[in-house]
Amino acid sequence: MAMFPSILIVDDEPSILQSLSGLLSDEGFEVMTAANGYEALQKIEGEAPDLVLLDIWMPGLDGIETLKEIKTSHPNIQVIIITGHGTIETAVQSTKLGAYDFIEKPLSIDKVIVSINNALNFRRLEEENKYLRKKTIEKHSITGKSAPVVDLRRQIEAVAPTESWVLIKGENGTGKELVARTIHHLSKRATKPLIDVNCAAIPEELIESELFGHEKGAFAGATTKKIGKFELAEGGTIFLDEIGDMSLKTQAKILRVLQEKKFQRVGGSRMLTANVRVIAATNKDLEKEIAAGRFREELYYRLNVVPIEVPPLRQRIDDLPQLVALFIQEAAQNTRSKPKQISPEAMQLLARYPWPGNVRELKNLIERLMIMVADPVIKPDHLPRPYNPRKRVDGELTDNPLFAIDDLKSAKQAFERYYIQRKLVENENNISKTASAIGVERSYLYKKIKKIEQQAD
Repeated sequence: MAMFPSILIVDDEPSILQSLSGLLSDEGFEVMTAANGYEALQKIEGEAPDLVLLDIWMPGLDGIETLKEIKTSHPNIQVIIITGHGTIETAVQSTKLGAYDFIEKPLSIDKVIVSINNALNFRRLEEENKYLRKKTIEKHSITGKSAPVVDLRRQIEAVAPTESWVLIKGENGTGKELVARTIHHLSKRATKPLIDVNCAAIPEELIESELFGHEKGAFAGATTKKIGKFELAEGGTIFLDEIGDMSLKTQAKILRVLQEKKFQRVGGSRMLTANVRVIAATNKDLEKEIAAGRFREELYYRLNVVPIEVPPLRQRIDDLPQLVALFIQEAAQNTRSKPKQISPEAMQLLARYPWPGNVRELKNLIERLMIMVADPVIKPDHLPRPYNPRKRVDGELTDNPLFAIDDLKSAKQAFERYYIQRKLVENENNISKTASAIGVERSYLYKKIKKIEQQAD
């Protein structure tokens, strides 16, 4: 937006054009005028003003038709309607068509200026939000140039602008949530909420309250009213993650809401609408779950409008260098440290690994290496097993078992190294998850791993 915002005044009354032009010029605006709708559209094409003050009653192309044309060709231009014969119906119609405000004649210059400033501020916020959304999409975009990822992006770009429901399939750690967020950010509902529901994490007895909310006093412990996930997602997108882990009873409740697009809070009598787009995700083969009687066939077909399969990392191994570079950069920012390099030999070892934990496992490994490796270059010796199969795990029970160690203190230390390294592998090198699994604090585990790395050097 220009330093001095430009305003186009459109009115068939010369006196209005003259008086408003003078007043707004004195306020520091760049002003241009048009006597009718056709002239206004020509000036908009050539000058692209920041805002249009548009009279609704004009001969030829009236204000409503002109407004439609402006919003079709230039949706970012703010329009304020001015009229001497205003009605509620006209005000409602112009607002629905995208007008920012509706001002009746005789015009109050103070009210006009307030409305103009509010409209320009609103446009500025819209532009900032678009910029932030663009940056968010770039930050959380699907990284990679491999054929499977190119195809995945093509599917996302095709389905995102539609209202179609999407079922995202893929192994754990492949990035199903990232795909859901990208679809939402590229959709027409991007300015509305995206509400996540982890279906596997909500106890069955609380699922209705979580999804649909409850009224105060609906059940023991309901001391206040609770707004449910469907209500929070109104106008936006609800993401049902791990849909295959819901009980059959919960599936029936979800199916009813998706069919009727209406629901009630627990303990409530008022019927609420569910104007939401549904994106679901699962790591299970739902057709096999249906055959086994664990998933409702009708719910599957309700959700599976557009299926999207997220490829595992082993099928897109060409993306490994790009992903490693991204995760090194992210870890460096999080730890406020200098990004490390990774040697070609270490990269080759990572490329040979099957990655059962997919991209999530890779990210966790890089975070661990960025914290624990002191050298500026990550080399094969820095890679723990199983990423480097040739590397012997200190204290491993082989032909030279722990029992061969003479003193108890050394044996304890060797076992501790072996135990921690084995548990890290089991938990995909996720330090927080490993610490929780073995019952220690994250900071304590950091110190232990650091000490093990130093001993290995």
